[in-house]
Amino acid sequence: MNQTANWLKALLTQHPWLPFVLPMAIFMLIGSLEPKPNADSSTAIPYSYYPWVYAVKLIATTASLAFVWPWNKTLAQTIRWKGIAVGIAGGIVWIYLCNLNWEQTTLLPLLKTWGLESLLGSGVRSAFNPFEEWKDQRMATFAYLALRGFGLIIIVPIIEEYFLRGFVMRYIASEDWTDYPIGRVTAISALVGTLLPMLMHPGELLAAAVWFSMISLLAWHTKNLWECIAAHSVTNLILGIYVLTNGAWWLV
Repeated sequence: MNQTANWLKALLTQHPWLPFVLPMAIFMLIGSLEPKPNADSSTAIPYSYYPWVYAVKLIATTASLAFVWPWNKTLAQTIRWKGIAVGIAGGIVWIYLCNLNWEQTTLLPLLKTWGLESLLGSGVRSAFNPFEEWKDQRMATFAYLALRGFGLIIIVPIIEEYFLRGFVMRYIASEDWTDYPIGRVTAISALVGTLLPMLMHPGELLAAAVWFSMISLLAWHTKNLWECIAAHSVTNLILGIYVLTNGAWWLV
């Protein structure tokens, strides 16, 4: 066990990009196994197993994040009001743009003319509603909501921002990316900072384009990765509250 841990530590030290990428890679890899509603039961994990798959994903991601934290904590900075303010505005913008349903009403018909409508199919979310699926299991419902909230509000903002702004945008901007300041951008890195999240959120392309551009501006203005994480966390908190109060589980 010690030999394995030492080998991993040596690997992370030798490849400075890994601490930024590993938690996100684990999150997405296990996330690819999450069942979707109306999936073919003969080829997919049953939909009722979604909470268990999500729990495994979150535990594995959190463990990997804790493991790489000694390498990532050097970027930690004080969070002030700007990230919170942008997060509040971003939450309102995200929900509004998602409710426009532009992808289905405008983009999908256009893609159909080119035979590319399957591109939006990957954007369907699991939309697991514990109040519907577990009507008589109050404790299980509350436990799931706590787990889901922890992932949405704490883990996702950290791993996405460290991956996107801590690594990808800096790596594209400079060969010496480890010394490249957070928030300094080139035209190409700014473009990738919006396009990549759009690919990661195919069901919310318009919202992703606007929201991640807002966070890039916040990063440019503050030069503080943790202001971006704060904004991301506040937006996700608002989104979670909206989902709970409006039953809009299709957003998560």
